[in-house]
Amino acid sequence: MEIPKNTKGVIGILTGGGDVPGLNPAIRAVTIRALREGYTVIGIRKGWNGLVDIIRDKKVDNSENYSLLTEELVNRVGRTGGTFLHSSRMNPSKTSKAHVPIHLQDKYKDEINDLTEEVLANLAFLNIDYLIPIGGDDTLSYAVRLYKEGFKVIAIPKTMDNDVPGTDYCIGFSTCITRTISLTHSLRTSAGSHERFLVLEVFGRYAGFTSILPTLAGAANRCVIPEHKFDINRLTELMIEDRFKNPSKYSVVLVSEGAAFSGEDMIFKGSVMDDYGHKKLGGIGERVSDQMKHLSPQYNKGVPVDVINQKLGYLVRCGDPDAIDSIVPMAFGNLALDLIIKGVHGRLITLRNGRYDNAPIDIVTSSKKIVDIDRYYNTDRLRPKYNSFELQPLFLMTSI
Repeated sequence: MEIPKNTKGVIGILTGGGDVPGLNPAIRAVTIRALREGYTVIGIRKGWNGLVDIIRDKKVDNSENYSLLTEELVNRVGRTGGTFLHSSRMNPSKTSKAHVPIHLQDKYKDEINDLTEEVLANLAFLNIDYLIPIGGDDTLSYAVRLYKEGFKVIAIPKTMDNDVPGTDYCIGFSTCITRTISLTHSLRTSAGSHERFLVLEVFGRYAGFTSILPTLAGAANRCVIPEHKFDINRLTELMIEDRFKNPSKYSVVLVSEGAAFSGEDMIFKGSVMDDYGHKKLGGIGERVSDQMKHLSPQYNKGVPVDVINQKLGYLVRCGDPDAIDSIVPMAFGNLALDLIIKGVHGRLITLRNGRYDNAPIDIVTSSKKIVDIDRYYNTDRLRPKYNSFELQPLFLMTSI
């Protein structure tokens, strides 16, 4: 595929990590604004994987790795969820031997390989002047690496965990908590009908925003988050207390997937790690359910309480974006183009204290964004706490 030369420049865009509603609206916003400003836009497929897998030969069909984006194409998908460019969790700086593309396997033979040289060569092959990666802290950590190598990068934050440092908001978070609240309320009918505990496991590896905010909104009685290891006996006692106060005799707890019992570590599904060093999480909701049922007679006059255990999982990340995840991506995409037009790069598009802005891109790797438990979490009552909402941002818990 020949890249047009008679434009102001070529902009590449990719999405990495997990899918969230709002990615396609962001791609649409970048593409339409860029085309109208006179740029060519290339969509890189399958995240960083697409920039590794390219064969630098104009006679080779690389359509599985990239394509020219048009206004007609992005308009058609711009209102839908997911990412039509597809995604991956590949980290080109730490690519396992098994994931090195076939055409590069003679060159890269180590167990872990740094393919950044290939990424930079492929960006040059595509004549890309600016790259706009959309992703979470993992995906954007490699964007920082490219920037330090001298490439022009503008990053857009997305993740339903809302844990990218430097911004109060990441694309996908609003839809995630909206769905969490809605699904929790729907499941109340079953919990109430059978007078049970309702245990819902939600996303959140290191940050508990996806469980603490729905609980603050009244979706649950309690929540346990990665930032604080909890006592299962105390949780059971509190859930019995909540159940007793409820005329329908049930109570609800939201459990972040990265939460852990006191004295224990996170629960993983096997030992396989992705390129960013993460093992697959899963199982804490089931452990909490089993233990609460076992312990419940101690706090309920000798009578056990049954449990409804549900992992919300992909139900909160599939489907169409809500209003905020339709508006914010539109703004983020246009903000990225504002910077490119000004010749600015090495920035992260942000939303801070209700205002759109940008920050140095290396803020992504300079710290961790987690719940400030001293300000927002009652470690004894296992629920959110707050003193005043005055002058707080929309989603209350900021990046600092």
